[in-house]
Amino acid sequence: MTVTLDGTTLTIDDVVRVARGLEEVRVDDKVLDRLAACRRGIDALVDSDVPVYGVSTGFGSLATTYIAPNDRAGLQRSLLRSHAAGAGGEVEDEVVRAMMLCRLRTLCTGVTGVRASTAQAYADLLNARITPVVLEFGSLGCSGDLAPLAHVGLALTGEGDVRNAQGERMAAADALRDAGLQPVQLAEKEGLALINGTDGMLGMLLLAVRDAEELLRIADVTASLSIQSLRGTDRVFRDDLQRLRPQVGQQLSAANLLRLMADSPIVADHLDDTSQVQDAYSLRCAPQVHGAARDTIEHARRVASLELQSAIDNPVVLSDGSLASTGNFHGAPLGYVLDFVAIALADVASMAERRSDRLLDPARSYGLPPFLAHRPGVDSGLMIAHYTQAGLVSEMKRLAVPASVDSIPTSAMQEDHVSMGWHAARKLRMSIAALRTVLAIELMAGSRALALRAPLLGSPPSNALVRALEELGLGPGPDRPLAAEIATADAFLLDGSWWRAIEPLVEQLN
Repeated sequence: MTVTLDGTTLTIDDVVRVARGLEEVRVDDKVLDRLAACRRGIDALVDSDVPVYGVSTGFGSLATTYIAPNDRAGLQRSLLRSHAAGAGGEVEDEVVRAMMLCRLRTLCTGVTGVRASTAQAYADLLNARITPVVLEFGSLGCSGDLAPLAHVGLALTGEGDVRNAQGERMAAADALRDAGLQPVQLAEKEGLALINGTDGMLGMLLLAVRDAEELLRIADVTASLSIQSLRGTDRVFRDDLQRLRPQVGQQLSAANLLRLMADSPIVADHLDDTSQVQDAYSLRCAPQVHGAARDTIEHARRVASLELQSAIDNPVVLSDGSLASTGNFHGAPLGYVLDFVAIALADVASMAERRSDRLLDPARSYGLPPFLAHRPGVDSGLMIAHYTQAGLVSEMKRLAVPASVDSIPTSAMQEDHVSMGWHAARKLRMSIAALRTVLAIELMAGSRALALRAPLLGSPPSNALVRALEELGLGPGPDRPLAAEIATADAFLLDGSWWRAIEPLVEQLN
């Protein structure tokens, strides 16, 4: 399949398909015609004596510096070279590709003033699977993700380093030559148009929304295992009780738990057990926490979708051909929700860790062996897996400290307030990876505990998960190296095996 850019619409699915699925992109012919028309507004100003930011002036605090007409094309090349000032480790390929697609979409709106040939060259770079090497630090999330986008723009001109379709790091000029592509010779305004956007933080937000939605479904699955293993009830998840508090996400999560725990003999066996008057909060309130996180993700999705309809640049070409300065490059809308999602996911992880702890504690697990060990004392079971889980949760709490409340003035006080949205996005990616492992460890504990409840069984989906994990060597038994098991459980969640195991037994989860 191919993602077509028409200059207006782009969906989260489109971005994921190009970033992760390596699908090709196509710039609609009507877009190319529109870009040619919009470019005439820039061309009319090229030889003008009117000072126009980024065309006949310098950048940032140098905005009052006049640039002579014969230096204006070279100004764009100098801009990319000076702004490709990243440092640190390489940013993941999927992030770079997502950022590139988001920037290309804005270029296709026509407001940036780039030539049609430049937009097409950008698409060709994506389709050749040439990924510019972008480094971790360099963006403050204001005036756009300047350094990351500058590294991409530089590669477009045949400078800097890239990774080719085989993942080999090489000079951009060589990669372009091997792919049969010509380096772009930038025209006036084009260097600025390539870097003045929120596309890096937006790309990471779009990927995070997709990942977080999946992880919240998984959190309901792992919670259902733990609740059953701890002889909990599903009565508190009934629809009539959820309607008393009509929070949308809570109702969706509760419905998932009811489906996942339906027809569970172990739940039915303990429904009338008066020794358990009420389940602990980490069991009983799972829909409230998982649901609030869902609502947070939905808010982030709305913000990201609006940004996908936006044209971020400065200055912009208006419909009458004139240029106007804007502040739309400020990343505050994205920075806020990136931080908000990290907070919500940290709380989901904290609740999962509390359920895991109960499963391992014989004082609170209603008859399960200490640490779910084969021979407690000789074997330690999942004791230290829980340490790992607790360490990850603590790390997620640190990652939940907002980046968007920070600001540091730059560019001789011209850019005196910045969003730090790029940093918020980077730490959210770490938080998502940590949550997956936290849930993988709860999956290990919940499935092992449910297996140890035999001859009582769990619900059909839960039993299918127990069998699938036992086939991977993750069932009860004597101690063995746990790092490999944690990695296996993590991969089981990451590649969708968890869903394939239960799909025939439960309708689609919310």
